[in-house]
Amino acid sequence: MRRVDIPKPGGKGTRSLGIAVVLDRFIQQAILQVLTPLFDPHFSESSFGFRPGRSAHDAVLKARQYVEEGYRVVDLDLEKFFDRVSHDICMARVARRVKDRRLLKLIRAYLTSGIMYEGVVRAHTEGTPQGSPLSPLLSNILLDELDKELERRGHRFCRYADDCNTYVKSHEAGVRVMASLTRFLEKRLRLTVNRDKSAVGRPWARKFLGYSMTWHRKPRLKVAPESVRRLKGRIRQVVRKGRGRAVGRVITDLAPLLTGWTEYFRLAEVKVTFEQLDEWLRRKLRCILWRQWKKPRTRAKRLMERGIDQARAYTSAYNGFGP
Repeated sequence: MRRVDIPKPGGKGTRSLGIAVVLDRFIQQAILQVLTPLFDPHFSESSFGFRPGRSAHDAVLKARQYVEEGYRVVDLDLEKFFDRVSHDICMARVARRVKDRRLLKLIRAYLTSGIMYEGVVRAHTEGTPQGSPLSPLLSNILLDELDKELERRGHRFCRYADDCNTYVKSHEAGVRVMASLTRFLEKRLRLTVNRDKSAVGRPWARKFLGYSMTWHRKPRLKVAPESVRRLKGRIRQVVRKGRGRAVGRVITDLAPLLTGWTEYFRLAEVKVTFEQLDEWLRRKLRCILWRQWKKPRTRAKRLMERGIDQARAYTSAYNGFGP
């Protein structure tokens, strides 16, 4: 397995992916297809990540339902979850339903297989490699114990992979839940809670799967500001490459990114974010044209061709402040 580091969203650190060879991916996919019907029916109804017939949109809609009922949110962030999964604990949970010792041995072999990084094979003593077909199911098997603990306590919650929000009626209750869940995760599952990113707060001050909410009694879904900043950063990368290319080519490169982003955030009910983003993007495209025109005389001519009166065109073309 080969290790590849990619930057995390927001530019804070990197995320390690484990890229397996084709044969290993084929075998892991076959194991996944056998194990999913065995484990999935026993997972919690409040678990939405990497499960057949469930999606991030289902988790977001369920979270909004809890907020409508007047609940605050306990936002629990697990630090480097996929990198810190205990192999022994994970395999013990798998062995509760899988009795075939050959299959258990094969799964453990994939967990402990060495990872090649910078030409050197390094031992893999903990964690499930992201990018492996088995990793999502193994993460759900491990965190199902957290789900069952929350259900036993009677809490309302939504979990998508390692993103887990629990809903409580008061700040004091949230602080107690945060402390008890932190103890449970660290002692029972040997996972680390990121105390800097975890918090008890109002839903409109937190984000869940890229979405946030308004403060109204009947909250409306909106795109979280961090999600918008992340998209703008990716757009800037494409636009910077396009200063010497036709605008049509730049738009073609942007189309898949924008289509996927708008499809994911189609649940958003606050449309002003999309309007502001549209204005910002059009201005970026106009800047490309402005730089390509180069000379002030050419800029004035092109502006007049687009319906700008002569005085305004020459004022803009010779402004001296750039696009």
